[in-house]
Amino acid sequence: MSQTRSQDLEVLARLPARPAKLTPLLFVHGAFTGAWCWDEHFLPFFAEAGYAAHAVSLSGHGRSRGRDRLDHLSIADYVADVAETVARLPTPPILIGHSMGGFVVQKYLEEHAAAGAVLMCSVPPQGLMSAAINVMFARPTLFQDLNSLMGGGRVALETLREALFAQPISVDDLTRFYRWSQPESHRAIWDMSLFDLPRAARIHDVPLLVIGAEHDHLMPVSTAHMTASRYGVEAEIFPGMGHGLMLEHDWRKVAERLLRWFDALMMEEAA
Repeated sequence: MSQTRSQDLEVLARLPARPAKLTPLLFVHGAFTGAWCWDEHFLPFFAEAGYAAHAVSLSGHGRSRGRDRLDHLSIADYVADVAETVARLPTPPILIGHSMGGFVVQKYLEEHAAAGAVLMCSVPPQGLMSAAINVMFARPTLFQDLNSLMGGGRVALETLREALFAQPISVDDLTRFYRWSQPESHRAIWDMSLFDLPRAARIHDVPLLVIGAEHDHLMPVSTAHMTASRYGVEAEIFPGMGHGLMLEHDWRKVAERLLRWFDALMMEEAA
């Protein structure tokens, strides 16, 4: 793995041993986490498949700049991070955004084109409010714990398990992921809830894949269908999986589906 810094913006990269596919991949993480969540499985998998796979830690996350002003960071700041990272890649990438990262990708596409985009368990273009209300009433303890984490408080390991996983996970892995979790920007949360929603009419027309998880308690299946409907595609739902698709026991099923989609795009471009 290589790790680069651009004005203190952390970018993790796994590069293929053999000549790379022409189009790179750029993964954008969700709230409370960083680029590390992609390097657990996805970056090595796609590098092995011949893709230059990159993941950026948005400002205030991971080892990127801005942790001291996290609460002042906006979705626009995160979009600028993506644009800065894309500018340093040799060609426009396929963007893969998870949860908040999917929202950031949608906002990025208002101003920029891309080779394609994948929205994984994404905050829908209608915003975070409906999903938040669903969690508040369906799982009030989880809702309270997530609010505590927002403010830098500590929560039980079981909260992380409930929020991200529907499949078995070892205590060691869960503890490690918990240790790497972090607070999220209140301003960014408000942007996703009300103040900076994607304007679908302005979003560049790019190949788009929308996926969700059957047992996602944070972005339920209905939000995946909302997102897909807004952009005129069908959502694909992975059975038996939770919100943290890239970290679940069956992560490979998701990765293999993405790989087929990426390869199909490459074949279309070459035709």
